[in-house]
Amino acid sequence: MTVRSYAKINLGLRILGKRPDGFHTLQTIFHRVNLYDTIRLERTDGGVTLESNRSDIPRDRSNLCVRAAEMLLRGSSGEGVHIDLQKRIPAGAGLGGGSSNAASVLRALPRLLGMDIPEEEVQEIAAMLGSDVPFFLHDGSAKAGGRGEILEYFPYSCPWWIVLVIPDVHVSTAWAYARLRLRLRAQPELPDLRTALLRAEDHADALNLVMHNDFEGPVLEAFPVIGQIKERLREGGARGVLMSGSGSAVFGLFDDEQAALRSESDFPAHYVTALTAPGFSPDHLLRDA
Repeated sequence: MTVRSYAKINLGLRILGKRPDGFHTLQTIFHRVNLYDTIRLERTDGGVTLESNRSDIPRDRSNLCVRAAEMLLRGSSGEGVHIDLQKRIPAGAGLGGGSSNAASVLRALPRLLGMDIPEEEVQEIAAMLGSDVPFFLHDGSAKAGGRGEILEYFPYSCPWWIVLVIPDVHVSTAWAYARLRLRLRAQPELPDLRTALLRAEDHADALNLVMHNDFEGPVLEAFPVIGQIKERLREGGARGVLMSGSGSAVFGLFDDEQAALRSESDFPAHYVTALTAPGFSPDHLLRDA
């Protein structure tokens, strides 16, 4: 069985405060883009093994794919899986690649093995694996709160071409949080990101309320190349530009396909880039192989 594991961007990201459990409360919009890893699952006689096209990908249970499979198989006898993970989504880019991989395993493995696992149990496993993992269990865009696990999915046909640019820079999420200059905000003063995003299709000023990321200050200070990418996307005609998550990926929103294509081609070949068309709907290609 083979499945595509898509990346996400954050359409706005605001950190509201630190929780007693050490996590941070946030507000964001998760939205998938046309950049994906490919995961092939094969039934085995027992245990979980993993191979990858990337030598820096861990093969043990520190890999979220392996941990997700082990948690699903816990208590089963004689069932196992081999995971072939072909990576295109860079690590440390703020695109949720590892979380997407784990969720893809959680979605596909029960079907491959004919396992009847309650949805609530799958959701619980996802939340234990990481804050972003629950989002990837379902299609659609979602407004996220809490530490990212409180999700409100909504239909969203993005009207812009999205140019995604990832330099060869790895930004640790833990590092970014440690350097975050937290400015606590009163909840009523915050714009509702979903409302602003939908309004932005007809009112350009509303997009300014969306295109804000609290991580940009410390991350751009430490990695000036990210700011340079933002400026180049603006010069290429992007209506809005933002870093995704804790970086290092940057995306620009374009009204015109040709302008988006020209802007994407303006970056060095060693950068990872991806173009997502308006109204993009991911095809996970869940199929037997």
